[in-house]
Amino acid sequence: MKQEKRQMAIFLIVAYGVSYALGFFMWYGYAKGADVSVFPSAQMLYPAAGVMLAYLLTRKEDSRMPKWFFRGVVFVTAMMIVLSIVSVAVPKTMTSMGVSVSLWAITSQYILIIGSVVCWVLYLISSKEKREAYGFRWKNSKASVACILLFLLLYFLRTVLSYAVSGQLEYFLAVILGNPLTWISLFTLGINFFLVYIAFLGEEYGWRYYLQPIMQKKFGPRAGVLLLGVVWGLWHLPIDFFYYSPSAGLTAAVAQQITCISLGIFFAYAYLKTGNIWVPVVMHFLNNNLVPVFTGTYSADVLENQDMDWRQLPFALLVNFLFFGVFIFTKEFRKGKTPSESEEKALM
Repeated sequence: MKQEKRQMAIFLIVAYGVSYALGFFMWYGYAKGADVSVFPSAQMLYPAAGVMLAYLLTRKEDSRMPKWFFRGVVFVTAMMIVLSIVSVAVPKTMTSMGVSVSLWAITSQYILIIGSVVCWVLYLISSKEKREAYGFRWKNSKASVACILLFLLLYFLRTVLSYAVSGQLEYFLAVILGNPLTWISLFTLGINFFLVYIAFLGEEYGWRYYLQPIMQKKFGPRAGVLLLGVVWGLWHLPIDFFYYSPSAGLTAAVAQQITCISLGIFFAYAYLKTGNIWVPVVMHFLNNNLVPVFTGTYSADVLENQDMDWRQLPFALLVNFLFFGVFIFTKEFRKGKTPSESEEKALM
């Protein structure tokens, strides 16, 4: 019990403490007109880094821990924290294809790519026993692929419905789906995943692998996942106010709750059904990276400085829970044990 409390304290300090502390730097950078796009990429790493650091500090003698993989992720996280601060303390820009861009934003992408590749190597040289003991082994392939395909189908249907309601369905079908760049972008997603996966593992290993079983054990299978969605949404506050929608931060924060609770239900469902943490990692990657494709911008810049209106939220609430939230009623949430709970017992 003492060890578990220490682990939770370390997790909270890294996942929430660092996120909110860096939020002040985001506020400073935004107020000064600096590019703050490094911060969201860095913040995605904090939950997993918190879990991994907690395990490294409290389970030093565990020979089944993939220590070098954990150290690699923590090191990349530390580099991204430093780069985030530098990006607003010493802003630097460069010209790329005639456009002025932040040198630090570009540098952060290289760090994520190189870090992902290095961590892949550290992951692969870890034994199967180590990957299994700490929840990293790919398993239940049929169910895992089925869940990912189901997510893609629901995501696409939600997109079609949104365009239809806004009266732009013809634009989506003819202009966006008719653009070859859309299909090229969709094809390259499979390659890009392996180059940036570390950021999405950064969130899902913290939320789904570590925190979900704790929340479900304390509050129940359904209430635990709903509350996890709330705390996941609150974790986004600095990004909501200083990146996603600085002009409508409160609206963005409420919209974030809708997104995190509904997607959190589906991600939890997929994880409970498969016991495979890579499934929510892949779905999280797809969720974030399909936005630029299906909006026809083909750039992650579409996520920054969004215009949000309170009147959009009722529809967002309805459509997200219609497609993803309803999975809270599936049988997976009636089971009494989560995948990572079983792994934790094997480590004792």
